[in-house]
Amino acid sequence: MKRNRLFYFLAGCVVVPFGLASRRYAALLPEFLAEYAGDTLWAVMAFLGFGFIFPRWSILRVSATALLFSYAVEISQLYHAPWIDTVRRTWLGGLILGFGFLWSDILCYTVGVMLGAAVEVAFYKFTSRRHRVAS
Repeated sequence: MKRNRLFYFLAGCVVVPFGLASRRYAALLPEFLAEYAGDTLWAVMAFLGFGFIFPRWSILRVSATALLFSYAVEISQLYHAPWIDTVRRTWLGGLILGFGFLWSDILCYTVGVMLGAAVEVAFYKFTSRRHRVAS
């Protein structure tokens, strides 16, 4: 299967603003969403990013790579050297690398990658069914 890069790009254009808004407007959201939406959407974006970069990879390979990448970033938060903490204090560095290890983030990443994979499966089932009906 070859992924539709336009779909991945457009999906990323939707996910990123929601992820950023979940942090910026956390006080306006229900507590559960304020706490977990940003990390979950971060993992969805990792899934979309790997799917965009490697359009011929299987969904399992994209999912596993996105999960391993997300887990590695979370585990890296256990490492605190002055240089990496300086990077984390920047807006982009904090957004990408985070600040401190949390087990709940591992769960959010797992849910986020599963969500990305489920949307991909649903999208391709819908488009292939629609294509068969049109033929």
